Amino acid sequence: MSKLLNNVNQRTQMAGENRLELLLFRLQNGQLYGINVFKVKKIMPCPPLTQLPYHHPHVAGVANTMDGSLPILDLLSAIQSGKVQDPRKQQVIVCEYNRKMQGFLVDRIDNIVNMEWSEILLPPKGIGHRHYLTSVTRHEGKLVEIIDVEKVISEVTPAPEDFKTQFDEDLSELKASQIPRKVLVVDDSVVARNQIKRCLEKVELEAVLLKDGLQALEHLQAMLEEGKDPYEEYLMMISDIEMPEMDGYTLTRNVKQDARMQQLFILMHSSLSGVFNESMVQKVGADRFIAKFDADELAVSVLDHFRKRSTPA
Repeated sequence: MSKLLNNVNQRTQMAGENRLELLLFRLQNGQLYGINVFKVKKIMPCPPLTQLPYHHPHVAGVANTMDGSLPILDLLSAIQSGKVQDPRKQQVIVCEYNRKMQGFLVDRIDNIVNMEWSEILLPPKGIGHRHYLTSVTRHEGKLVEIIDVEKVISEVTPAPEDFKTQFDEDLSELKASQIPRKVLVVDDSVVARNQIKRCLEKVELEAVLLKDGLQALEHLQAMLEEGKDPYEEYLMMISDIEMPEMDGYTLTRNVKQDARMQQLFILMHSSLSGVFNESMVQKVGADRFIAKFDADELAVSVLDHFRKRSTPA
């Protein structure tokens, strides 16, 4: 596991081919879970933890590491499946989500598997709306659950959604414009979809929400079959990268390689971060990338594209 992130180039190439490497781990409930290796910075035994006053009940404590203070979250407690009794016996997966480092207590690491995104499926219908899954898959006949970590983190430390920037002048221009007011939003996390939706509504834009890349591609292709031009229907598309069935890279490449859709502006918006993103955005033809979730930055990016589109070439 110490060589987890050694071959960045190989993993970058894999990501561009609708593939991923999934780190499999278990919690004390015995269930098998998975997380994209790209989000993992390191794995380590749980260090000594300091308890902070008035901390969230899902936070096991704060660790003093070489990289600074690291909050350690009891993932078992966060998904409402129990509570870790002795953190000292746990492993910690250190990840970067939404621009912040976060440690997750896990019982043990299983292995790393190479998979296609088409093997990663949406959770089955009928399990309700309170679950913590973005997707599921199978490995060696066993069910692997992929947790909606953005939902978990948002319940512990919600991202601020109020604007610090004033957009009054932009909104006046937007109201007078004939440019489409709809934005296609593609993200497998219900929390992320709703964050983006609320952000867009504050700048008086309408969000059309879809759950994965395959749904989005089929939606756009259906529009073409009906004689509609996606560029004339949508101001832009905002797409996550990690999604079941088809990832954002593959979605973007399919859209940009189709002459009928290549004018559609695509903003990639993901909690994935790292040096590979800029090269991957260029490789698949996306127009811009920003990391989740900053309401001001997202609004500025959307309105910046609106101004460019409303200015005659």
